[in-house]
Amino acid sequence: MSLKTLNHIWQTQEYWWSHISERNDFDFEKTFSKKVGIFSAITESTQKIQDYVEGLSEEDLEKNVKVESPWFQCDFSVYEYIQRLMIHRTYHRGQIVTIGRNIGITDAPMTDYNFWNIYKDQK
Repeated sequence: MSLKTLNHIWQTQEYWWSHISERNDFDFEKTFSKKVGIFSAITESTQKIQDYVEGLSEEDLEKNVKVESPWFQCDFSVYEYIQRLMIHRTYHRGQIVTIGRNIGITDAPMTDYNFWNIYKDQK
């Protein structure tokens, strides 16, 4: 997986986080030049989003947030933006597995959410 793709995954997470949290402070110019940096950034971003989402009430999830960007404008619920973010991450998990299989990696860990959810506490 290229640094460009990893930066894209991180940037997309951070972009949607900036809108979900209503900070609107995403820096389009920030990228990472080393894999260790981008992997740390993705991990930290994921944890930040998880902590934030776990603290949301039903009312918070239903609140609409207007997004105005150079590419589009929309006004959806926080829940819908979170769903968009999760779908994007799922797409790239599949992409990673496919690339791995194409280069001969056949024992990649299970990436299915249900599988993970069932077995996460059995470590």
